[in-house]
Amino acid sequence: MAQAAPLESIMKQLLLGTLAITAATLALEPALAQELRVGVQNMNNYLDPGSDHSNAGSQYYYNSFDTLIDRDHGGSGEFIPGLATSWEIVSPQMIEFTLREGVRFHDGSEMTADDVVFSLNRMFSPTYPPYLVRKRDRLNNFTRAEATEDGKVRVYTARSEPLFETLLSMQQTMIVPKGYLMGLSGHAEVDEVTDYEAFGLAPVGTGPYRIAKFVPGERIVYDRFDDFWGEPAPFERVTVTRIPETVSRVTALRSGEVDMITNLAPDQLELVDGDPNLKTAGSITPLFHVMIMNVNHPRLEDPRIRRAMSLALDRDLLNEALWLGMAEVPSSHTMAEFGEFYMPELDTFRYAPDEARRLLDDAGYDGTEIIYDTYSSYYTNELLAAQAMKEMWGAVGLNVTLNVTESWNGCSPELMARNWSNPMYFADPFGSFGVMWGPDGPSESCGRFNTDEAYAEIWDRFRFSPTLEERRTAYAELMERIELDPPVLPLYRPYEAWGMRDEIDWTPLETHIPYVLDFRAGRIAVSAD
Repeated sequence: MAQAAPLESIMKQLLLGTLAITAATLALEPALAQELRVGVQNMNNYLDPGSDHSNAGSQYYYNSFDTLIDRDHGGSGEFIPGLATSWEIVSPQMIEFTLREGVRFHDGSEMTADDVVFSLNRMFSPTYPPYLVRKRDRLNNFTRAEATEDGKVRVYTARSEPLFETLLSMQQTMIVPKGYLMGLSGHAEVDEVTDYEAFGLAPVGTGPYRIAKFVPGERIVYDRFDDFWGEPAPFERVTVTRIPETVSRVTALRSGEVDMITNLAPDQLELVDGDPNLKTAGSITPLFHVMIMNVNHPRLEDPRIRRAMSLALDRDLLNEALWLGMAEVPSSHTMAEFGEFYMPELDTFRYAPDEARRLLDDAGYDGTEIIYDTYSSYYTNELLAAQAMKEMWGAVGLNVTLNVTESWNGCSPELMARNWSNPMYFADPFGSFGVMWGPDGPSESCGRFNTDEAYAEIWDRFRFSPTLEERRTAYAELMERIELDPPVLPLYRPYEAWGMRDEIDWTPLETHIPYVLDFRAGRIAVSAD
């Protein structure tokens, strides 16, 4: 328990400072009938659903883009028609779609089978380097899409695909206009990298809101798209503005500058809920905050040192101190959202400081400095977590220095350890652990993680076995490998909340990927006072 004091002191200082700054501001009435104004913690410098898989970027795409298959996010979570009115899995290696007629893109052009084929093949056979990464880590089994003579679209895979509907409802398979994108630069008939780069600054989709203005890293303005194929958007305009500091977001909400804010930790809820004109809505996020370790760095090559770093961390204490016990500490890399694939019985990650000390002695660890990199405010509570973790590491004899950086260095050979996240990109272990830690995935491609023939064989059974039992057995074997030679430790699934005006009815939906700001019809309402 002595380890808790530094963290509790830091938490108290932050909370007192926040309370002082946000006290006694006068609320103004926002014009909610026409416009929704949102203050967010993070915003990307580009908007391209194909290349992006960041937590910051993934907030924004669902308002402006559609996939062939959607989910009933406001209800059962089952697959429902999107830009396809129906589909049939014709064989284990082919699915066929019947397209919705009369769909228009935000540039006014009508969606055709050519647009759908182009959108999918840009991911299945990418020429743009960022798409190649997404192809490798989640779409590697898909070979091509093609149009039939009667206007349908067929999608083919190299091997039997157990997750057709899941993977073809992902953000990365959102449909874009071929003619508009290829005409953005150079020759309109030539597939050019500059076209994709330009699209990320001027994106066009088929969703209920068109992106009317995008200031990279600062602001997104959505306008209602009157030609949307579905139910009209509830707001004429939604303006999303980056306000990185929590104190400033809360102040903006209390003063009436914005109507809604993101990324509130549990200790900050009273700052909003204490105001009779405001309220919060929150949930345990389908994402892990994680510590990653570079297995190839000379100081961390010995797995005993990495195991000690993992075993030294009291994640339950972090949860109590940082999240007031409202986060979820996992026993393994598993989530309840995986349904029948949820495996809490696995005991992959534990707190065992005495074992950590023994492993360090066995490894002959001599106090060599280990650098732990962290952003300052990308993830909620990340700096506080890093400071507490440093104390816990010190308690078992690890010499860890914190380095606060605003740059991502996960692909640098100099990386030793740092914070990161493993989101649920889709509701299957492949959609969280698999995307990040599969063979040729982003971790191995960046040189901080290794797989071998045995790992690849287990992975293959996990990814492609036809039965749930076979896949579960293989996944348990993968977790055994991760326990003994760890590249990652899931710290917790954070509880995060959104603050809003009392008259707004909105809540995060568990069937979405993390942090999605879903402002479609039926997902948000404003009461008339």
